[in-house]
Amino acid sequence: MKVRITNGLLIALLINMVYAKAIGMTQGIMAREVQGDMWLATIFSTLQGILVIWLVAKTMQRLPRMNIIEHHEHLFGKWAGKIVALLCLLFFLGAYGGVMITLVYHLMDYFLPEVPILVFVVAGTLVGLYALYFGLEVIGRLAFVGLFAVAALNILILLGSMHDFDVRELLPLFQSGWINTLLASRHNDTDWGMATITAAMIFNHVKNSDVWTRSGTLGILYGGLTVVLWPILEAGVMSPEVTSQYIVACMQLARTAEIGQFIHRYELIMVIFFSVSALVQVMMSLFCGSLAATHLFGLKDYRPMIIPICLLFGAFAYWVVLDHHRAMYLLSDRWPPFALSIAVGLPVLTFLLGFLRRKKWQPKKASEEQ
Repeated sequence: MKVRITNGLLIALLINMVYAKAIGMTQGIMAREVQGDMWLATIFSTLQGILVIWLVAKTMQRLPRMNIIEHHEHLFGKWAGKIVALLCLLFFLGAYGGVMITLVYHLMDYFLPEVPILVFVVAGTLVGLYALYFGLEVIGRLAFVGLFAVAALNILILLGSMHDFDVRELLPLFQSGWINTLLASRHNDTDWGMATITAAMIFNHVKNSDVWTRSGTLGILYGGLTVVLWPILEAGVMSPEVTSQYIVACMQLARTAEIGQFIHRYELIMVIFFSVSALVQVMMSLFCGSLAATHLFGLKDYRPMIIPICLLFGAFAYWVVLDHHRAMYLLSDRWPPFALSIAVGLPVLTFLLGFLRRKKWQPKKASEEQ
């Protein structure tokens, strides 16, 4: 795949990869652990994400025409690349399940409760499949539309909620203890984790490798800033205790929002904007999963893997979403340790082990410049 995208498209993709699930499911999970300190946990998580994306960018700059799988294959051999490809495939399989939980429960629980779950899963997967055949650049351009949707959604919820906002609901700070607050940030860490592993898979398709660190850190920073507004408003408007009672806390906040005398309960408008960002997450999870499968099976092009990956990811998502209790158990208990072992452990391992084979960096760079 010879597609090259700009650093602006990269930033747009990273913001969208951080956003939808973080406001849709993560905040309610963190509220159940640390109550009003969930917004502080989100800030902690964003700072951690900036550090990891910087590390990923620095690592990928060693061999700027390779993704993280090719990086390992070049430095440590064919089987090392296949092991990393399998880990990335499993990571995006789990990420896809989390994204579909977010998308389906928004639409089903609040708008279309009588529609079978299979319809939502198949529709979301088909949209992702359609986008994959157009490639990374088209998905990146849709991510720019997602930026508009993110901005509109945040502005709407801010305008509709400020009249009910009570800053006293945010006090006292660190009422759950700073250690518990820091530990609760692991749930939001899985959201920027999707963005960082996505970046590790597509950095080699981004122009001007000299600014990857800047673009990556800005993507996570802006993504975190768009997300942190939601836990602040949820705690200040609904109270932390009420927020913790909802699976999809952001939709309950949207139900309380109103602008003027005529626009009340405009959650349908808001979910339209939300869905753009969620669909970008669907598309990129399928795209990166297809890339990982391509390397795992030694293929030259990712397109033959699109349909098998869509079938695999769609079947897993349907199994997860079918049961609310199973979905929330996997999302809150099982997913964070698995996701972070890859989202943090893999970049750190790649960075450190790369120094053992650093003699292989320079020849590759020289060949790329010719």
